[in-house]
Amino acid sequence: LLNANKINCLRVNTFQGLHNLKLLSLYDNKLQTISKGLFAPLRSIQTLHLAQNPFVCDCHLKWLADYLQDNPIETSGARCSNPRRLANKRISQIKSKKFRCSGSEDYRSKFTGKCFMDLVCPEKCRCEGTIVDCSNQKLIRLPSHLPEYTTDLRLNDNDISVLEAIGLFKKLPNLRKINLSNNKIKEIREGTFDGASGVQELILTENQLESVHGRMFRGLTGLKTLMLRSNSISCINNDTFAGLSSVRLLSLYDNHISTITPGAFSTLVSLSTINLLANSFNCNCHLAWLGKWLRKKRIVSGNPRCLKPFFLKDIPIQDVDVQDFTCDGNDESSCLLSPPCPPQCTCVDSVVRCSNKGLRILPRGIPKDVTELYLEGNHLTAVPKGLSTFRHLTLIDLSNNSISVLANYTFSNMTQLSTLILSYNRLRCIPVHAFNGLRSLRVLTLHGNDISSVPEGSFNDLVSLSHLALGTNPLHCDCNLRWLSEWVKAGYKEPGIARCSGPDTMVDRLLLTTPTHHFQCKEPVDIGVVSKCNPCLSNPCKNNGTCNNDPVEFYQCTCHFGFKGRDCSVPINSCIQNPCQNGGTCHLTEANKDGFSCSCLLGYEGERCEINPDDCEDNDCENNSTCVDGINNYVCLCPPNYTGELCDEVINHCVPDLNPCQHESKCVPLDKGTRCECLPGYSGKHCEIDDDDCVGHKCRHGAVCVDAVNGYTCVCPQGFSGLFCETPPPMVLLQTSPCDNYECQNGAQCIVVHHEPVCRCLAGFAGQKCEKLITVNFVGKDSYVELPSAKIRPQANISLQVATDKDNGILLYKGDNDPLALELYQGHVRLIYDTMNSPPTTVYSVETVNDGQFHSVELVMLNQTLNLVVDKGTPKSLGKLQKQSPVSLNTPLYIGGIPTSTGLSSLRQGADKTPNGFHGCIHDVRINNELQDFKDLPQQSLGVLPGCKSCNICKHGICRSLEKTSVICECHPGWTGPLCDQEIGDPCLNHKCLHGKCTVANVAYTCKCMEGYTGMYCDKKNNSSNPCRILKCNHGQCKISEHGEPYCECDPNYSGEHCDRENLCQGEIIREVVRKQQGYTSCATASKVPRLECRGGCGNGQCCVPLRSKRRKYFFQCVDGSTFTEELERHVECGCSKCL
Repeated sequence: LLNANKINCLRVNTFQGLHNLKLLSLYDNKLQTISKGLFAPLRSIQTLHLAQNPFVCDCHLKWLADYLQDNPIETSGARCSNPRRLANKRISQIKSKKFRCSGSEDYRSKFTGKCFMDLVCPEKCRCEGTIVDCSNQKLIRLPSHLPEYTTDLRLNDNDISVLEAIGLFKKLPNLRKINLSNNKIKEIREGTFDGASGVQELILTENQLESVHGRMFRGLTGLKTLMLRSNSISCINNDTFAGLSSVRLLSLYDNHISTITPGAFSTLVSLSTINLLANSFNCNCHLAWLGKWLRKKRIVSGNPRCLKPFFLKDIPIQDVDVQDFTCDGNDESSCLLSPPCPPQCTCVDSVVRCSNKGLRILPRGIPKDVTELYLEGNHLTAVPKGLSTFRHLTLIDLSNNSISVLANYTFSNMTQLSTLILSYNRLRCIPVHAFNGLRSLRVLTLHGNDISSVPEGSFNDLVSLSHLALGTNPLHCDCNLRWLSEWVKAGYKEPGIARCSGPDTMVDRLLLTTPTHHFQCKEPVDIGVVSKCNPCLSNPCKNNGTCNNDPVEFYQCTCHFGFKGRDCSVPINSCIQNPCQNGGTCHLTEANKDGFSCSCLLGYEGERCEINPDDCEDNDCENNSTCVDGINNYVCLCPPNYTGELCDEVINHCVPDLNPCQHESKCVPLDKGTRCECLPGYSGKHCEIDDDDCVGHKCRHGAVCVDAVNGYTCVCPQGFSGLFCETPPPMVLLQTSPCDNYECQNGAQCIVVHHEPVCRCLAGFAGQKCEKLITVNFVGKDSYVELPSAKIRPQANISLQVATDKDNGILLYKGDNDPLALELYQGHVRLIYDTMNSPPTTVYSVETVNDGQFHSVELVMLNQTLNLVVDKGTPKSLGKLQKQSPVSLNTPLYIGGIPTSTGLSSLRQGADKTPNGFHGCIHDVRINNELQDFKDLPQQSLGVLPGCKSCNICKHGICRSLEKTSVICECHPGWTGPLCDQEIGDPCLNHKCLHGKCTVANVAYTCKCMEGYTGMYCDKKNNSSNPCRILKCNHGQCKISEHGEPYCECDPNYSGEHCDRENLCQGEIIREVVRKQQGYTSCATASKVPRLECRGGCGNGQCCVPLRSKRRKYFFQCVDGSTFTEELERHVECGCSKCL
């Protein structure tokens, strides 16, 4: 039984040899994981207790779930604590696939069998696998707790300035790469990389390093890549890369290197690539060795170039001859210059003297390796914080300054300091931790200050101290200083100079020789002594000022209003700062606690006139308007459709000044706003949008579309014509062309073929010069072509080609004593021959011709027989025809239709024989094998166009002829626009049928009323017994009198028997100041008061009078300065009523 202990780890061999163990209890311990194989030796185990342990159910505990499912011996109900997704679930009931490791969990618990659990991922860092990414987190120092599994440490893009030797890399045996780029690193302390022998890549790019030396990189014995790009390194010495024998790649790109000491790279025995580009090399005699070294070594260098002298600028160093590396008398190697020294100081070796220079701050430029620093005789008021950066200091002399206080841990970084001189300053108090860290200090001089007491423990870290100077200090030798007496007696560290100044019984006694039992606390300590370390105890701040301890000034007073000065003792004029707000007047008043009082302007109150009372607490704003508080007033923000000072007036938005509808659209007033009914071509809420009809226009050949109201116009390029500029111009040829004197007709283009002119005819034309029109397109409603009469009998042959997608239409008609017609009927060709008999003789083609393709149609009259042949198929014959008198040659032949004035014979009789105009193309009309030319025919109908280009511009409509060469669109129901491409909205949307159904009637609608209702909108009840059905009230409602007679009750401003006469009774708002006499003084309202004045006449003997009034409070101001509030009655509605 091992339950209720603190076991947090079990090695895998813990239970080795316990073959007979039957019960094992690990209940209530600290186990987070268990190594696989821990229970393998327990061959006889029957009961296992694992509950109340904080198990982490990751991939390393998967084996336990499998084990407990195969061996159900765990009876205490062990559960997971982490991760969150498995928290509080029983381990034996979780599927093994749920146990998985994410991120770095696998590495952290990998060696739990050896009782090693790695650290968790540090805060602000991200861990993925063995990569620990702490980049871009504004870190100022290296993180101290990193997991041991780390191989790649990313610390780039932070604010680290110093790499301290904290032993971090001794704990990371697996580390291979460190990225410290883009920080602010200025210093790498010796020993920082101790233990980092496995690191192969170190990136220090984009930092602020000014110099490097081998001690910085101590411990990086396995380093192969060192990146020092973009720093401020100025020179390379012999010891810069000492100890880096494994480095193969070294980058010093973009530094400030001007020279390199001979042999600087000799320790880099494995070096294969070095980048020295973008440096300011001075190719003088000190750099001659580098050119020779670069030529001799087989190392990739990128060919670094000289910057100086001028005659060698931009020449690769390795290409400069040895004799050109020259020096004059002033050339010295920059790596051999003496260390810098501040101009106020003198520097000899590592000793810097800045004495008696009147310094108030620490001068810049003190060498980092300074060991002795003399700052005595200056005006320093505190120990400079910058001293902590000089870690090699052994002596500091700060005597004869004005230092008044010391802060805790002031010298904690100066571990090598042996002498500290602070004599003859103004020190009054020594904090208990002021000298912490000075374990090497041997001499401490505090002589000639104002110290009365030293807290016990102040010298605990001064283990090496041999001499303490405390003379000429007013020591208060009571029980609180007993420890110091014992301390100096123990080691004789004080030479017997320090004397007591109090209490009275101890005056002038030596600290060293006075027996310690004399150091007693018998009487109250003078406040002047106690306040040295807590000056606020003496209440130095007068006039209720607040005291705060200050490290430089001892204390600082925050003065109460009306006083100033170090101790708040100087009174000031309380009204100088204008304390009264919002225009109030300040008056000096001694009786007031603040020394002043305020006289507030009207509408403000409070001690400083800072309060604006809420005038909206009692407001008269109407119609759900919002009251906005003002200064001694309020304003009503009106909702839509209301106006007036109190939002009590209804707005008619359709009046000329407010009408929002544009482009002459109709404004319809509504309960809330208006509705605009737009004219065609405009849209938008206010009809403000002129619809761009050019969107999707059909202008061709680069024509410019010009938008118009409810349509558009195509502005054609020069030479083009037609509704959509579809007709191209005739071709103009050069004078040297064979086409120069060859005139093609009817807009044909002349082209040269084998050096001969050839006319390229437009659609529908033929002939050598395109002089014949052989194809026409019938697009008009009543279009036709009239041909001269031809003799049909005794024999004739008429042929033509037809293309259409229509079912019906007349192809050919000859009307004389021997009438003949050829027409489309339900897609077939029908031949009708009208004799004296009725009905006429008819024959149909088998073939259909309404597929839009050309089909040949031929009529053959031979030997009193009339035959119809379609597409060269089998002839359809009418049989023997009766003999007729010869046909008059003056009777014309009509193609594609017939004129409306033509008298019709029985050919047009019958319900199914109503002729229709033909829509489509007719081509190659031949009569007795003679090709017919349509160009010069007389009386050619409108709507007949040359060529066979179909009219498809009307998207939802039919083309109708407008002129001989143009058409318009006749739209199908529900469509509109020049091209029938604008859909008319459903008229029944937003209909007003109240008790009925909306029915579409073309582009409008009608209301089909339900039974019992009538009226245009089914809004009137149809009651035959209702007397009101015979009385029409135009602007009012019908009422039934006591005698059962109907009468009209008119709306306001209307009168007459049928409420059809508009009254002139209207209200006009007049705003004026209301004046009142209050006793002997005259008073008036602060603002103009609106009132409604009723004007106009009424019919039926009535008068125009106020119908409704309201009362509201108004603010009055009197000439004597007094004010008061009074309710006034004001009229808000006028109308016709009985005269009083």
